[in-house]
Amino acid sequence: MKQQLEQLLAGALAALGGALGEPAAAAAVTVERARDARHGDFSSNIALRLAKAARSNPRELAQRILAALPPSPLVLRSEIAGAGFINFFLSPAAYGEELAAIHERAERYGHSTLGHGERVLLEFVSANPTGPLHVGHGRQAAYGATLANILVAAGFTVAREYYINDAGRQVDILAVSAWMRYLEACGETLPFPENGYRGDYVRSIAARLHASEGDGLRRAAASVLAGLPPDAPAGDKEVYIDALIARARELIGAEAFARVLEQSLAQMLADIREDLEQFGVRFDRWYSERELERSGAIDRALARLERDGRLYQQQRATWFRATLFGDEKDRVVVRENGQKTYFASDIAYHLQKRERGFERLIDVLGADHHGYVARVRAGLTAMGEPGESLEVNLIQFVSLFRGGQKVPMGKREAQFVTLRQLREEVGNDACRLFYLMRSHDQPLDFDLELAKSRTNENPVYYIQYAHARVASVLKQMAARGLQFDRAEGLAHTALLTSAHEQAALACVTRYAEALEQAAVNRAPHTLVHYLRELANALHTYYNAEQFLVEDSKIRNARLALVIGVQQVLRNGLGLLGVSAPESM
Repeated sequence: MKQQLEQLLAGALAALGGALGEPAAAAAVTVERARDARHGDFSSNIALRLAKAARSNPRELAQRILAALPPSPLVLRSEIAGAGFINFFLSPAAYGEELAAIHERAERYGHSTLGHGERVLLEFVSANPTGPLHVGHGRQAAYGATLANILVAAGFTVAREYYINDAGRQVDILAVSAWMRYLEACGETLPFPENGYRGDYVRSIAARLHASEGDGLRRAAASVLAGLPPDAPAGDKEVYIDALIARARELIGAEAFARVLEQSLAQMLADIREDLEQFGVRFDRWYSERELERSGAIDRALARLERDGRLYQQQRATWFRATLFGDEKDRVVVRENGQKTYFASDIAYHLQKRERGFERLIDVLGADHHGYVARVRAGLTAMGEPGESLEVNLIQFVSLFRGGQKVPMGKREAQFVTLRQLREEVGNDACRLFYLMRSHDQPLDFDLELAKSRTNENPVYYIQYAHARVASVLKQMAARGLQFDRAEGLAHTALLTSAHEQAALACVTRYAEALEQAAVNRAPHTLVHYLRELANALHTYYNAEQFLVEDSKIRNARLALVIGVQQVLRNGLGLLGVSAPESM
């Protein structure tokens, strides 16, 4: 309906032609839902926006636009309000047509061509494979997977990608942590490094390592510890862990250390994949950082920057002139020891995304990556790519609460709640929807007790129960030997005149607009809020009216409405990755 009204206004502007002036005639026409039903169903400020260019008083211009408005059976009447707003009151036929569209398009209802097929690469989660996914990663996963679904529904062509940080120091720390636990399993007694990974998952890796290697990688504790610098708290834990990694390579050899690393990575990645798969989150590609390096993409990106004079040498390191392209400071791309930085990998990876033909790059990252955007955009711009092609959505932190008390969580010390533990406690549906209830740029307090409750205060239960209630009505109908006549119901939507029916009609026909808003603003939480409103409209209607009345015209019209509501609830829940049960 929104688009149809915009087309009517565009037709009026075209009819007025050059009288409005060229800038005015080319202006984008928009209409919005009226906030107050007394002001109609939709409103447009087009006359206010065009008045200056058209050299006209806004109210006078609004009158001219209305006079030129093509006739439409959708519009009952239109009027001018305030300084020059144009308000539209829709005819009953307008809501009837939209309800018919819901029945006709079914699971495709709400889908649009807004994105015009624009190719989007959506990278999300991308957690270091050095431990299981925790509740923070879960929020990123829910957000990214849902945003992908919404963008596809809005007409974008979306590829979902997970970037595996499988190169560098962090995976070396994982490998040496696994080796230390392996030595313990072999019977050696030695202190575990302060900077190692301490979770039970490391013991699991070590157990598999022992099963495959036997005692072949066992070395005496004395030889492992001899000559190492002191660990924290007496010494520097960073220096100690680096020395321990070097000692492991020395004692078991580079090839064996690589086997430990590969087995550790493989086990962690398998765990992450399984966790995400069970959470309903799937990727089109898992892209390895080591694959990026082996392909020569990093060297090619650096060579491109070197060719264009974007690099310089200082203190034996290679620097990128990032400040020339909007960053706050220049960035090191190759350290003095010849090792390439994470930043060099990042800009090469994003250049490679563009070279694969993606027009828009959307990264979903943790809140601690706030400095990431400017530097990567600077890299893209320096390499001749549009910096604005990169969008970064930062996901704020999650806090778990149980019985009003905050659940303590750490990181390397393994004092964290995993995504798997959370899913097992509250279920996938609650996880997905609770993660999405608030805007991604706001911290989230996750109430475990509320998520498990079967009350109207639990939004998951409240929305799903609305869907199940309609299913219950249909079962009652069948039990009474009645059949739904869709044609008759849609032909008599003008009979839906009560306040509850009008509220349900107005809400259910707003779905396409809610979906468009969620896509444009990259805001899945707005879809959650919409579904709660729609569920409320259904519950209120259900409690106020009888659906299975004797009059077949009214009965079928009411059934057409509630079945339409059920369809939209199912569509929206599907995009969120939440089930739509037939019974509760």
